[in-house]
Amino acid sequence: MEAVITIVALLFVLFVALGVYATVKVVGAAKRGVDRTLTQARRTVADHTLRAKSFAQLGPAGEIAQLRLTLRTSMRATQDALHAGVAEDESLKESLGLFQRLSAHGQELDAELKRLESEPDRVTLAQRLPSLRERTERITASADSLRWAARDRARRFAEDDLDSLSTQIDVEAGALRHWTTPEPTATSSASPTSASPWPEAPAADEATEGQTWPETPGARTAQEPTRPAITPAAPRPSYPWQKKPRPENTT
Repeated sequence: MEAVITIVALLFVLFVALGVYATVKVVGAAKRGVDRTLTQARRTVADHTLRAKSFAQLGPAGEIAQLRLTLRTSMRATQDALHAGVAEDESLKESLGLFQRLSAHGQELDAELKRLESEPDRVTLAQRLPSLRERTERITASADSLRWAARDRARRFAEDDLDSLSTQIDVEAGALRHWTTPEPTATSSASPTSASPWPEAPAADEATEGQTWPETPGARTAQEPTRPAITPAAPRPSYPWQKKPRPENTT
């Protein structure tokens, strides 16, 4: 009985611990979501404020607001592009590390520009504007270079994958339509000496040897001897009891 109570108590403690862990995770996720929303809202408000100042204020104050807006927009776009690309391409980790070092300079410049927005000495502020403008351009140029390089790399990978996929699809389509491909004709491999021989001429009949075309009048075959047209009569033998013939002119 005590063993059953112990097992039930352990299961209860385990369920309570799991519940507390799940609650903490949910609260943490909700807190991060709220913080992310607040941060995004503060960024949006700050950007709109800077944009309004750049249009409303004249002179160095308005230019400083424009420099801050340009710096923040470029750095934020590069950060989003690198964080989105590093999840698919591990080689962007080095680029992300370089951007973090660049972000330190950007945040330092942004803080300095923010302090100078309320500077009452406009003459000194105007003297420092060229150096501030140069620093802003260098930082934004480096950030833009990293961002466009990451985008070009992702586009190149997408094009290579699309080319490979198109080639495979063409091969598969050709295999599916195999009946449309003409079959190769079998070429004769027999040599001229292996051709079937001509049929032998029939043996000439002994009775028809010689020329075979029709005879012309008076023509003979080469083997037939020439015979006279009328065979002369052979001399008849004479016997003793026969009378000698009388000459016709005897009277």
